[in-house]
Parts: sequence; structure tokens; C-alpha cells
Amino acid sequence: MVSAAKYTRAERDLKAARPYGEGAVIFYERAEVAAPEDEPKQLYIAMTSDRGLCGAVHTGVSKVIRNKLNEPGSENIKVICVGDKSRSILQRLYGKHIISVCNEIGRLPPTFKDAATIANAIMTSGYDFGSGKIIYNKFKSVVSYEQSDLPLFSLKSIETAPKLATYDSLDADVLQSYMEFSLSSMIFYALKEGACSEQSARMTAMDNASKNAGEMIEKLTLTFNRTRQAVITRELIEIISGAAALD
Repeated sequence: MVSAAKYTRAERDLKAARPYGEGAVIFYERAEVAAPEDEPKQLYIAMTSDRGLCGAVHTGVSKVIRNKLNEPGSENIKVICVGDKSRSILQRLYGKHIISVCNEIGRLPPTFKDAATIANAIMTSGYDFGSGKIIYNKFKSVVSYEQSDLPLFSLKSIETAPKLATYDSLDADVLQSYMEFSLSSMIFYALKEGACSEQSARMTAMDNASKNAGEMIEKLTLTFNRTRQAVITRELIEIISGAAALD
């Protein structure tokens, strides 16, 4: 019941957060922003949380990152882990690629302030990248989700976009402010998608656990009753046999 209530709230919050992420992506698409050819460095952000008991939610995101790091040219890729779960999965084999970890994610519903804090950690990490991706779980239904990604671009990539002139009055300060806001918006959207996927998976896991526990109790109760009945029957036989021997 508790997990169902949390899922309902997470789904409601997700609907309100979708325009943030979709709006930022539309801007990149219309301006035809692309990664600069002279900057091979990439940044990947693994969007997970600190909490478990939600199936393969965190494993799926970490697997996408792991597969990317196993490809040729991965020496130019760095990772920022949002949530302890992705860090614990990637740390042992890919620790050299991790440049930052953002904790305290998932204990409370994510807010835009949380997203802005993560965005600030990215921009102040000191890592100069040309492009990258935000890897997150995209909610599909109460029993389904999939790994998806959102684009990341540096300020230089945005400034050199072919169709940036479509938007008037975009000076350097405005572009810098927009890049910071769009990054926060996409992270906020990814956090909400991940939170909804996590809560739905947790609700399903708890429901399955309750059903399995109920079945186990029924089987154990049946076994106990059979054993008790066998003991009672054996004792009755012994009493009757003893009485018959006395006669």
C-alpha cells in the first residue's frame, strides 16, 4: 500500500516534469547542435539512486555505461554517477572513469533544486567535454521501463550550431544561462523518469514478495498441520495398542 501511494505520486510528478526535458531536447534538435569534431572527450551521467529493492532498475543503467566503456576509444569517456547504486556497480572495474558521485538520491522525491545541484557539480567538475549523454530509465507502464538517453553538449557545441541564428538575441551570457538551465531541466526530467520507474518496479517487487510470502505461509501451515496430525495419529495408535495389550 505504501509503495503504491509512492508510485502514484511519482507518476503524477513525472507528467509535470516531461516538458522540461522535452523542451531542452527540441532546442538542440532545431538548432542542429552536434558534437565538435575536434573534441573527442565525452561525459556520461548514470542516473540511479541510493535505494535498492527495485529489481534491475539500477543494473540496466549501469549496463549501458559498462557497454560503452568496453568499446574502443573509451579512454576519452568520463562518468558521473548520480546515486550510490551506479557507483557500487561500476567502481570496481571502471573506477578510473568516474570523476564524481552525487549521493542522497532517491530517499525523497527529486526536486528541481536537486537537479540544479547535480548540474552545478557537473559544470564545476573541471572536465572539458564536447558531448555526452544522460543515461536514465524511461517509464513506460507500471510493469515496464527501458533505458534511454538525453544529449549533453558543451557551450562551444551550442555556439557553433548551424541553425542557432533561428533564435534571435542569443549572446554569450544568454547561451551560458540557457545551457545551465537546460542541463538542470534534463537532469530533473531524468530524475523524475527514474523515480517513477523505480517506484513502479519496487511496487511490483513488493507485490510479488507478498504473494510469495503468502504462498510460503500456506505451504508451511499445511506441512505443520500434516505433521501434527501424523503425531496425533501415532499417539492414538500407541494408546489403543497399549490398552489392547492390557486386555
